[in-house]
Amino acid sequence: MTSEVLTKYPEVGRDSLIPILQDIQDVEGWLSEESLSEVGRHLNLPVSKIYGVATFYNQFRFQPKGKYHVQICRGTACHVLGSSNVQKKLEQLLKVKADETTKDGKFSLEVVACIGACGLAPVISVNGKFHAKVTPDSIKKIIKSYKSKKDD
Repeated sequence: MTSEVLTKYPEVGRDSLIPILQDIQDVEGWLSEESLSEVGRHLNLPVSKIYGVATFYNQFRFQPKGKYHVQICRGTACHVLGSSNVQKKLEQLLKVKADETTKDGKFSLEVVACIGACGLAPVISVNGKFHAKVTPDSIKKIIKSYKSKKDD
């Protein structure tokens, strides 16, 4: 799929790197080592340079998203109301850190600066569905409900 994206960028230079990476992630959901290598060949840039640019921006993922993509808000309202404790409990329950995906591919965890739902703080989003006023105790029930879902 990366090669299909690259065909949209014939004879371009390094100034097209970020749009190329954004397009690849839009199509593939993440940036694999293989896709970074292809971009390097296409732009005649070392993979280390591409990786350096991509890791600078927190919009890029280097692992595929899980079936259930959990975003935890760490904005001011959420932080003040305990989102750090919710994050710790999520990491414990899922056995992953932020920006990681569980080994079974079912869950991925992303920390975001603000979800824009401050009145619901602390808030998480699972595949775009908001869960309001979460606590370390309530997060257990939320995650359990997703773990018990039958495969769609």
